[in-house]
Amino acid sequence: MERKIQLSPSLMTMDLDKFKEQIEFLNDKVNSYHIDIMDGHFVPNITLSPWFIQEVRKLSDVTMSAHLMVEDVTFWVEQLIDIKCEYICMPAERVNGIAFRLIDRIHAAGLKAGIVLNPETSIDTILPYIDLLDKVTIMTVDPGFAGQRFLEQTLDKIRELRRLREENDYNYEIEMDGSTNKSHWKMISDADPDVYIIGRSGLFGLTDDISTSWDQMVSEYVEETGFAFNNGKYQFEG
Repeated sequence: MERKIQLSPSLMTMDLDKFKEQIEFLNDKVNSYHIDIMDGHFVPNITLSPWFIQEVRKLSDVTMSAHLMVEDVTFWVEQLIDIKCEYICMPAERVNGIAFRLIDRIHAAGLKAGIVLNPETSIDTILPYIDLLDKVTIMTVDPGFAGQRFLEQTLDKIRELRRLREENDYNYEIEMDGSTNKSHWKMISDADPDVYIIGRSGLFGLTDDISTSWDQMVSEYVEETGFAFNNGKYQFEG
């Protein structure tokens, strides 16, 4: 049996005073970087921006995946298209009436379109355009802040997305976002998303040193899930 997953650190939770050190360490270990863009309206917080993505790119050629938590989705999509952010993931709750237009716009720019579902939002919401998506992100915590309570019931959406993909030959990746850490490794692994977003509780906050934190994360994953760790673009296998 073999399990391969993609790892996507949430840079909102990194230590910005160690920005260069942490990015350079992670560059050859992860599959993408997760960039939270919040406008203070969709969620009560303001975080990263397209400018931040450009700063990361000075040190990295790793794929960038932007998670929009904003009211004016069209404005931010255009900003991200301008800088050629590889994945642009939009809130399902704010694209009703413009979803097809924005997905087409992103694809026309040669980029990939994703949708993010908050814990209360049903997969049914995105069924009209799910076949066009390159990624579906399931929030396993309430959005807007790090350190929120893990909502185990959201893992059922991951299982349902996998079923829909297999039955209909869809091409989207399934990503989970929120409280990805030792306490939840086993149940997350059982739900089997393709992409794990890892933040402060699972990586950056474990120790003061990114290398030590990485080793601890790997050890905890192996201990909790029984899967071994393979060093080929850092995928877990078992």
